[in-house]
Amino acid sequence: MIPASVFKDRTIALFGLGGSGIATARALVAGGARVTAFDDNPDSVARAAGEGVPTGDLRAIDWSAQDAFVLSPGVPLTHPRPHWSVELARAADVEIIGDVELFARERRAHAPEAPFVAITGTNGKSTTTALIAHVLEQAGRDTQMGGNIGRAVMTLDPPEAGRHYVVECSSYQIDLAPTLDPSVGILLNLSPDHLDRHGSFENYAGIKERLVAKSGLAIVGVDDPDCRRIADRLEKDGRRLLRISATSSLADGFYLEGFDLMRAVGGVAEKLATLEGIGSLRGTHNAQNALAALAACLDCGLSAPEIQAGFNSFPGLAHRMEQVARRGRVLFVNDSKATNADAAERALASFERIYWIAGGLPKDGGIETLKSFFPRIAKTYLIGEAAPAFAATIGEATAFEISGTIDKAVDHAARDAAGDPAPETVVLFSPACASFDQFRNFEVRGDAFREAVRSLAGAEMMGSK
Repeated sequence: MIPASVFKDRTIALFGLGGSGIATARALVAGGARVTAFDDNPDSVARAAGEGVPTGDLRAIDWSAQDAFVLSPGVPLTHPRPHWSVELARAADVEIIGDVELFARERRAHAPEAPFVAITGTNGKSTTTALIAHVLEQAGRDTQMGGNIGRAVMTLDPPEAGRHYVVECSSYQIDLAPTLDPSVGILLNLSPDHLDRHGSFENYAGIKERLVAKSGLAIVGVDDPDCRRIADRLEKDGRRLLRISATSSLADGFYLEGFDLMRAVGGVAEKLATLEGIGSLRGTHNAQNALAALAACLDCGLSAPEIQAGFNSFPGLAHRMEQVARRGRVLFVNDSKATNADAAERALASFERIYWIAGGLPKDGGIETLKSFFPRIAKTYLIGEAAPAFAATIGEATAFEISGTIDKAVDHAARDAAGDPAPETVVLFSPACASFDQFRNFEVRGDAFREAVRSLAGAEMMGSK
């Protein structure tokens, strides 16, 4: 835990008592703050009280006596309308912050020299966060990873010189962190997302930009126009900036050339690392993640060989292009996190001969945008509620069957792929759908795929859970 000592002897209201909210409340109490915590769910309030967190109805407190209001990131700050607790705080002119802001203040107060890498973007931020943390750990650095991935940020070990923090930041967390100032800030990409919570794409992009606006080094992916504009603004403002691109060469910055990661300075380029043969970093989207990790880890003082060794041993994240098993020439890949067509596109673009398992609870637009990838697909195995609609979209473009369930789809896809004479085939589970028709979440769905593969005779599991 990181005791929130910056609020010692201060009076703090807190709303939101999920896992990260309770962790934040406990950090405030440990730091000596006078806390009143609340939630709309009485069971959450009771659980927090049972864990020693002071609770009370925030409608009944004296807001003029509050020094700050700590809001959990899942609670609406602005859209579709501010939560009632936010309105009370604003009416009393009380500062509204979140757990990432608490962390940033603790680091500045106690170990401002501790390396702090913060990562955001619409896609890829979890993989990039995990990759950077893995590379740092493999190089022997004292590394703490948390935020929007894994551990709540205030449950990490306290800031110390030489302790590296790698923190994934959602747009909600950034919106509650007005003084966020990582030593390295990474903005990977931007596309419309969470607009129900931010009101417009312009607001969403502006919030994401804040993470790099005060970074010691801003690393910005320039493969989309909005990020290119942000990079140009940062450069105009005199910020220390590195551009990265997985789709174009750069005169200054880091870019992908074939499988190689290049660094260019003044038009002169050198190869620093390669992704050739690293299955966990397959695909253009993972090349962008790796370029960001390379630039960040170099800034943290690692050598190119140390970074390459970390890349080589990176296992990948569960349910995100996760290599589950091999059976002969057939690779089985769990991409259950692909809950829409845009996400599935990145997986389909990464392989040449695909036996595709898709379907679930359909999203608007279905798989119309994936038609250009149908020539890569030997056969599709459809599951869940989306099966009839997906079958209509596929039509006669490629072979398909309506399998119905993951178990049946895996069995049939494995059989068909084994008979394919291609040098390598992949059974790819990238549903392009939500999971909620058959599963509680994408993790449970991915676990079901993994277990179905595990049951296949001769399947050699690849370090899966």
